[in-house]
Amino acid sequence: MTQRLRTALTELAGIEHPIVQTGMGWVAGPSLVAGTANAGGLGILASATMTLAELEEAIAKTKAKTDKPFGVNIRADATDAPDRIELMIREGVKVASFALAPKKELIARLKDNGVVVVPSIGAAKHAVKVASWGADAVIVQGGEGGGHTGPVATTLLLPSVLDAVDIPVIAGGGFFDGRGLAAALSYGAAGVAMGTRFLLTQDSSVPDSVKQEYLRRGLADTVVSRKVDGMPHRVLNTDLVDRLEHSGSWRGLTAAVANAAKFKSMTGMKWSTIVRDGLTMRKQKDLTWSQVIMAANTPMLLKAGLVEGNTHAGVLAAGQVTGIIEDLPTVADLIDRIVDEAVARIDALAELRAESSTPTT
Repeated sequence: MTQRLRTALTELAGIEHPIVQTGMGWVAGPSLVAGTANAGGLGILASATMTLAELEEAIAKTKAKTDKPFGVNIRADATDAPDRIELMIREGVKVASFALAPKKELIARLKDNGVVVVPSIGAAKHAVKVASWGADAVIVQGGEGGGHTGPVATTLLLPSVLDAVDIPVIAGGGFFDGRGLAAALSYGAAGVAMGTRFLLTQDSSVPDSVKQEYLRRGLADTVVSRKVDGMPHRVLNTDLVDRLEHSGSWRGLTAAVANAAKFKSMTGMKWSTIVRDGLTMRKQKDLTWSQVIMAANTPMLLKAGLVEGNTHAGVLAAGQVTGIIEDLPTVADLIDRIVDEAVARIDALAELRAESSTPTT
């Protein structure tokens, strides 16, 4: 029987194991999230690529598959963020996860209704800010992580955040096994958050051909590109990404406008809503207008790769751990294995302690 590690995260979220499956767009759907929850971890639904109605349906499907706590990740800068929050409250979702810092009033609304608020942050100063606004915990992702990422490695970013705040800190970026969980707990983290490791499981909806593409890659086969959407984005180094990296800015903007039209058609969003979201994004992320337009690339390029399996027309967000992962376990087997490995490593470390003795003369 898999042992348990009780931390501030397990107590806060009401879960068995201090392991979080992150809200990956197009990947973190009801099956993966419910599988994680049933295995004792915290699964987080990714809603940024869903309409409000689709999110409501995804929550219902997840609840039909599990009675364990789970979370939903939403864009704090989305025009309909308040509506999504009200939906989560009505449906009794345990955790609200945010890629950007939510406004103070949104945090208060969630907390007043018993929802645990966990923003993702990339710097100690951001952790201090959201903690002062009432966030219950934070996920901190180091530069090794996939998708949008920063320049500082987890081994330095994590302790800087732990020293800055008193709320639980969940470590992300570069984690894939029990050694990593034990190391994060040793730093003082309350658990680990993993994306790529959960993407590469049998419960993940990503096409098998794409999973095999990940598995055959090495540690040097990811790249942080700004040509995907104007912001640092860690992805697999594919022919498409290489072409984007060597393309001119005009070509990238032209593609982004076309993808914005596709995304509008797919989600049913109005141009006015897209423009309002763009204005908010530009203000909160301090982006240029060209970067805002390029951000329209992200949903469609990720969908082509992660949903349609077209690695020639899409991009594949990937953490550096891609190069060290070699198998596709079930989520249940993965979580059991990680916890057992972590307990064994913690016990081994405890044995390193030596009783002090008076030297003989």
